[in-house]
Amino acid sequence: MKTNRKVICSSSAVRYAETLFELNIPKETIEKTREIFSEVPQITDVLDNPTIRQEKKEQVIDKVFPREMRNFLKIVCRYRKVRLLGEIFDAYDMRADEEEQIIRAVLFYTALPSEEQKKGMESFLCRKYGAKRAYIEMKKDDSLIGGFILRVGNDEYDRSTKGRLDRLEQRLTRR
Repeated sequence: MKTNRKVICSSSAVRYAETLFELNIPKETIEKTREIFSEVPQITDVLDNPTIRQEKKEQVIDKVFPREMRNFLKIVCRYRKVRLLGEIFDAYDMRADEEEQIIRAVLFYTALPSEEQKKGMESFLCRKYGAKRAYIEMKKDDSLIGGFILRVGNDEYDRSTKGRLDRLEQRLTRR
């Protein structure tokens, strides 16, 4: 599952992501392209290498990547933005989530919530952020002592024992 996508992307990556979004390439194809870059990181080095001619890079693209992604990747390569592909894909995910009214959150917990509790959190997120669907990535964190922290972008809902103790300490030391 993708993580919470409130990441900072360069304006260049956002522009390329918007173009990618407007091309209406199936998400599965974009995900397959992302997997190829992830599984074979040397491709990034080849496509970014200034000593390799553009024609050779395009041959690699034609042999390795899904047909729908080839022209986009050739442009990214031609304008030497290959190193931005991670950011471009992140910005694309944010744009797609925005279009589909999806909110993503990360839940840090000590005890796995019940399915009913998880559904309640998803419902809260949809109401609070005007989303149609909410996805929660689960991460165990024993340092919280008890309870949970729900993080959505820059918003954080801290209902952990550690958070309560920290807030109590702050109030006591202000006196």
